[in-house]
Amino acid sequence: MRLASIVSAGLPAGALHSLDLRLRPLPDAPVPVSFDQGRHVGAGDRPGSWLALSLRVPEHAPESLERAWRRVVARHGDLRTVFSRGDDGALTCHEAEVDCRDWDEHPVGSSMDAAVQELLDATCRPFGAPSHRLCRITPDAAAEDGRPVVVIASDHAHVDMWSMMVLAHDLLEALETGEDLPRAASFGEHSALLASAPPAPLEVREAWERALAEGGGTMPVFPLPLGELSVPVPDAVEVRDVLDAAGTEGLAAAAAAQGVRTTALALALLAQVTEQLSGQRLRAVFPVHSRHEQRWLSSCGWFITNAVLDVPAADPAEAAAAVRRALTLGSVPLAPIFAPRGGMPVPAGMFALSWMDMRRMSVSLPATADVRAITASVPTNGLMIWFVLEDAGLHLRCRYPDTAVARSSVGAWLDEIQRTFREAADA
Repeated sequence: MRLASIVSAGLPAGALHSLDLRLRPLPDAPVPVSFDQGRHVGAGDRPGSWLALSLRVPEHAPESLERAWRRVVARHGDLRTVFSRGDDGALTCHEAEVDCRDWDEHPVGSSMDAAVQELLDATCRPFGAPSHRLCRITPDAAAEDGRPVVVIASDHAHVDMWSMMVLAHDLLEALETGEDLPRAASFGEHSALLASAPPAPLEVREAWERALAEGGGTMPVFPLPLGELSVPVPDAVEVRDVLDAAGTEGLAAAAAAQGVRTTALALALLAQVTEQLSGQRLRAVFPVHSRHEQRWLSSCGWFITNAVLDVPAADPAEAAAAVRRALTLGSVPLAPIFAPRGGMPVPAGMFALSWMDMRRMSVSLPATADVRAITASVPTNGLMIWFVLEDAGLHLRCRYPDTAVARSSVGAWLDEIQRTFREAADA
């Protein structure tokens, strides 16, 4: 799976249609709102808050694709929920009934990427009903690959990237079998369980206090200059191939020789680069998943929470211990942790780092599907880097503020990451 921004997704020229589903909220069927959903939806209705995934599918009649997607929506309760605000302004979420209208055709102007971006910005919003969309691209007759492209998209409040893989897997299964899919455990159940969980142990609360104190009371910031960040600016996105298949095997062998997983060695190398260029240790917001039970592995929802990764030294064993500490921080309900601060303290220049090992996912998609994970293009004043590890290799995607200062400092950082990882893999 490749990570891409919608401005460079490379979607084929052709005809663009989307399935017009409507959701009617049921006032007597409330659903718990998770901490992260509250943060996200509470920021208000806006464009660019979505995640998407594109894949090639076998040729099917539009009616078959519609039926398959409706089976997916029936399987996943989170796709049948709608956010709203009560009379008192409080955020609420309710189950909804589904009504399917028809396929809408959309104009395609200068590029398919731009047309899809406009469509998703308009429909996949926090308060959409629904806030997800299924798109079908029929390539032009002259296209080298004439297979249809399906784009599955949703506002982030209902999905994480793991969910997108699950939805694509379920859509392909429904297309192949033509049968209904069993109901998956709902994210609402997960949120309810988390809300009823006991308070975090004292040692975890104290660890959070120390982690925030290290950042001056906020989440970590990127240690290299990013330019003027008083307001968000247009984003820059770089996707770089770091290692090929042989390099990935070499990095794994180097990690095994030191008694750690590939993740730990990679983070140690990243800590080394960060310290060399900034003089500071590696500290970043570290998303971790909360699918701790078997029943959640094939569910759709925002099963991601945030922790702080703090690697005190560029050593694989230290990095492995840092990951364990981060997992502990992310294993408890965060609402009580951040309530005294009025929510998670997000500073300008916040630095987030995500490591995705696709080989450890609960579902896999065929290589022939040409799967691409697509994110929106939105103004930003922080930096987010994703590392995606597959058998075919390791690549990264980095989004940061598009300023001259950031292009210079982040570009040098990414260059050194590539060089250091390749050197370690070849050793």
